[in-house]
Amino acid sequence: MPKQHIVIIGGTAGIGLATARLLAAEGHAVTVVGRDADRLKQALGELAGHAADPDAVQGRTADLTERAELDALFDALGPVDHLVVTAPGTGNVGPLPELDLTALATAFETKFTAAARAIQAALPKLSKQSSITLVSAASAQCAMPGTAGLAAVNGAVETLVPTLALELAPIRVNAVSPGVVDTGWWDRVVPAEQRGAAFSGLVGSIPVGRVAQPEEIADVIALLVRNAYMTGTVIPVDGGARLKPQPA
Repeated sequence: MPKQHIVIIGGTAGIGLATARLLAAEGHAVTVVGRDADRLKQALGELAGHAADPDAVQGRTADLTERAELDALFDALGPVDHLVVTAPGTGNVGPLPELDLTALATAFETKFTAAARAIQAALPKLSKQSSITLVSAASAQCAMPGTAGLAAVNGAVETLVPTLALELAPIRVNAVSPGVVDTGWWDRVVPAEQRGAAFSGLVGSIPVGRVAQPEEIADVIALLVRNAYMTGTVIPVDGGARLKPQPA
């Protein structure tokens, strides 16, 4: 694929940063966007060591909940070939009867609505050959007690994909649906010292027998960016966690 300009929102950590490393190493111009200036600086330092062309990597701060900031961001960036939105949102874990519904509304705002807002802001800068790749989560496709809020938010992201693929055609719209991935997102729900035990408890339900690394999700995001014949697709990358054994 010729050198392209790829904007990765949520590109300063986790899956987004892994995606930026991969695409920058392939020689693309990559812009990573995040809210935290210190984390952005750290991410840019790391990307400089991986990029085929360090001068083609840049970073910007923007808040996904602020449309004016996103409009200013894309006005400053100019033409964009591919938009990747990996921002994970706030999360909302627990059984539905116990959920704080205000927090659930915030979870929708910081993931689903934020992604829609980013797409709206980016559209004037995207060409007909462009693509948009979103990140949902396996909770949207797996019935797991305690994840009703997460499932609702990520399900909303996934159901957006096929309709947008038709509305925005020929711009391509796809999503990746990761399972359990070892990223800083878990700091929000499990104390760091308990994470190993939490992962061990989850591994038994994952056919491949381990949790994913961010690079494994990034590899599939890069596939969707590169492959000009894929649209309206949600790809599960969950180690088979969505699969249920069938009776003999």
